[in-house]
Amino acid sequence: MRRSFKFLLRPTAGQVAALAACLDDHRDLYNAALEHRRTAYRKAGVTVRYGEQSGELKHIRADDPDGQGRWSFSSQQATLRRLDKAFRAFFSRVKTGSKAGLPRFKGRGWFDTVEWPKDGDGCRWDCQPEHPAATFVRLQGIGHVRVHRHRRFLGTVKTISVKREGSRWFVVLSCDDVPAGQLPGTGAAVGLDMGVASLVVTSDGVHVANPRHLAAAAARLAAAQRDLARKRRGSRRRRTAVARVAALHAKVRRGRLDAAHKAALALVRDYDVIVHENLQIANMTRSASGTIDAPGRNVAQKSGLNRSILDAGWGVFLQVLAHKAESAGRELIAVDPRNTSRTCARCGHCAKENRVTQAEFACQACGHTAHADINAATNILRAGLALRRAAEAA
Repeated sequence: MRRSFKFLLRPTAGQVAALAACLDDHRDLYNAALEHRRTAYRKAGVTVRYGEQSGELKHIRADDPDGQGRWSFSSQQATLRRLDKAFRAFFSRVKTGSKAGLPRFKGRGWFDTVEWPKDGDGCRWDCQPEHPAATFVRLQGIGHVRVHRHRRFLGTVKTISVKREGSRWFVVLSCDDVPAGQLPGTGAAVGLDMGVASLVVTSDGVHVANPRHLAAAAARLAAAQRDLARKRRGSRRRRTAVARVAALHAKVRRGRLDAAHKAALALVRDYDVIVHENLQIANMTRSASGTIDAPGRNVAQKSGLNRSILDAGWGVFLQVLAHKAESAGRELIAVDPRNTSRTCARCGHCAKENRVTQAEFACQACGHTAHADINAATNILRAGLALRRAAEAA
């Protein structure tokens, strides 16, 4: 299987400047290639493709030896492929009739990754097994950059990417032939109900706490954003204030990801079959403001609910859970969440009156009472096992 491993870089001051210049030049190449495509289509109705733009790279590098010419040819090809992928996705959305969204030019804060498609071609992962904390990655035009390798990686390194996150730099290794870490079977199955009061409630009655990282940092973020609003655009103090806001958001993101990893790992260790809701999070967190002619209702309440859902990080948790389940050889099943919170887990009676409060479930037909989330998780588990049996019988 294929997995990615992310490590913190420890560049010198000169290497930080070189890494920033590398990003800027690749961003300029991306924007120039995008302008070439748009102009050719607008002026002559001609569609420019990746092969034609890649063929021009040799001349571009020769004309600018101190700029584009100092970086890896293969990394520049990867940047052009990135643009080509964006256009293919655009045309695919056009064909399906969804919102198209033409690829945009990348500003300074919207292009933070450069990829080298092959280890040894413009880059080299220089691992030293005898010194796990003294690992280097060699990048053309930048040199040997020190890597804080906090854990060992597995498999064969295929591609190497460098990513900027605020003031930090990371290297991401995409590795092939990574052995799956199969866990011993437990014979147990569980249903998961996602929520805001608790991140996850299982059909066994376990409540996984929702850390609410954004809510915990809300006061500091509000103060930092007020401070940013008072700074003059283009000033050095404004750049410092922007970096402070970005650092606070990055801390929230890291905490949310860490909590998701720990919760997912506990579930994968304890259960062979995990059933969860197939949630459409983008639709659930859509604004309720409406239009001028048809304004929305309960806009403030919906806005607060949307913020709580996004703070819980359901999408991050489910993505991490899917990766860990695949690696451990566990079975993950997604089911339709409709009516799971209104249906009685004992008699099957479905009515909105069954959900008395947010936390209390009382069936109007048979009188069964339970915690509403545990009742929903039980229904989710049964739906998932039914899908599994149907798939095995087919």
